[in-house]
Amino acid sequence: MKTIALTIAFFTFIQSQFLFAQTRKPSSAGREEYIEVEKNVKLHVIDLGEGQPVVLIHGWPLNNAMYEYQYQYLVEKGFRVIGISLRGFGKSDRPYGKYDFDTFSDDIKVVLEKLKIENATLGGFSLGSAVTLHFVTKYKGAHISKLALFGATGPSWKQREGYPYGISDQGAADLIQQTKTNRQQLVSGFGKGFAGQEGGLSQESLNWLESINLDASPYATTQAITALRDLDLRPELAKIKIPVAIFHGVNDKLCDFSQAEQLNKAIKGSYLIRFEKSGHGLFLEEMDKFNAELEKFARS
Repeated sequence: MKTIALTIAFFTFIQSQFLFAQTRKPSSAGREEYIEVEKNVKLHVIDLGEGQPVVLIHGWPLNNAMYEYQYQYLVEKGFRVIGISLRGFGKSDRPYGKYDFDTFSDDIKVVLEKLKIENATLGGFSLGSAVTLHFVTKYKGAHISKLALFGATGPSWKQREGYPYGISDQGAADLIQQTKTNRQQLVSGFGKGFAGQEGGLSQESLNWLESINLDASPYATTQAITALRDLDLRPELAKIKIPVAIFHGVNDKLCDFSQAEQLNKAIKGSYLIRFEKSGHGLFLEEMDKFNAELEKFARS
């Protein structure tokens, strides 16, 4: 009898667990955290909130974690916010192959298609600004209705004939070489250059940025900045017909404010928002203003 009672109790327990599994409502929204963009390559995506979409692309060699203080702000304001880590960065896959702007743009296109995103505000920081500009011109503004550029690398990161702005040929060569010989030192110095003035960013913030930067694939780090060296978007800017907002720190040591002014002149109808207290880290140094201006632009 004792054996029969135990058997009945066991099956009763199993049945109760099955019924619980059948009736429990899922807590997640069912969104994928990893999206396959080609065979054996998945990108990590942060996808939060409901409403009008805002899509954010990180800088070099950061990843989608950099927008920590934008995600929840935008969700609370009624937006759906999506942060994409480019291949080779953060939690995204890092295969051997191309890390150029066609590849990055193609990957973003697949993500937006799979998520069925339309009429989004697309934002890109630093190298991510070049990615978003390339995406908009290559795909003629598909899936998006507005473009925001943060700490932009300009239409060209490097000085060229007729364009005396940005880094010199030797400066670019030295930086690329350092990614292959002393990446840790490069990242440390790069992070310190984010602040617009002494003490503009706390040591904790600098440590956080450094940890994000060091998480990138070393190979992708080198390949992406090499691709940026070779990219000249000046002939493409006249093709942009959507509203464009340019956010830039006046004291930016990594991408001079003059590069933002050049973009503003070249993109018809764009407007430039000056961050008087910021350097390259405007999304942290003047976080409240950055978030409010991004919200305002996305709603406009």
